[in-house]
Amino acid sequence: IKEKIEDLKRERRLAEDLLHQMLPKSVAKQLRKRQKVEAENYDQVTIFFSDIVGFTSIAASCTPLQVVEMLNNLYVCFDSRIESYDVYKVETIGDAYMVASGLPERNGTKHADEIAKMSLDLVAAVRQVVIPHMPMGRLQMRAGIHTGPCVAGVVGYKMPRYCLFGDTVNTASRMESTSLPQKIHISSATYDALLTDDAYEIELRGEIEVKGKGKMKTYWLLGNKNYSVQN
Repeated sequence: IKEKIEDLKRERRLAEDLLHQMLPKSVAKQLRKRQKVEAENYDQVTIFFSDIVGFTSIAASCTPLQVVEMLNNLYVCFDSRIESYDVYKVETIGDAYMVASGLPERNGTKHADEIAKMSLDLVAAVRQVVIPHMPMGRLQMRAGIHTGPCVAGVVGYKMPRYCLFGDTVNTASRMESTSLPQKIHISSATYDALLTDDAYEIELRGEIEVKGKGKMKTYWLLGNKNYSVQN
């Protein structure tokens, strides 16, 4: 009986670990208790988007298995690195990678700093990811960050997802789509949030036309004066 109880406990831990990789712990706990998960409004969060430069053409030259292997290598690398920061991986869509800080657990004014440090790490890390069928090739990514309010909640009954909604999500996505290879493109709101401790090297990009937003003053995040990017 003792052995059976230990087996059941082990299986339960495995199931909980898997659930916590798909949903925030606080949300998973409520769902296990069959409680309704209320949507929450967050006054300030920072959202990061990235995608792979030329992914469509790279994928066109691969077999389906090679595409999956390449993305798996990339995401295993990213997933292991973001554990060093106070961030939450929201989702991946194809070659796009979305991370947020300041939710589901609020962290005061730390969210912009956490995402900025993480993004510098990931931009460095992507160059080390090997493309299995192109050993001499190296991946490049575009990154974008924006800071602002958003709403977060669980959507769906089968395979429920923790989703973010609001203009902050759209703007962060626009920062990524108007970025350049191996560059981190940040909005004025994120720039202002990072100014508080004067730890970052930031360069003005200028005013650019952003679809659905008009002209926006944006910046390049270049580095952190006090922070050495992980090797």
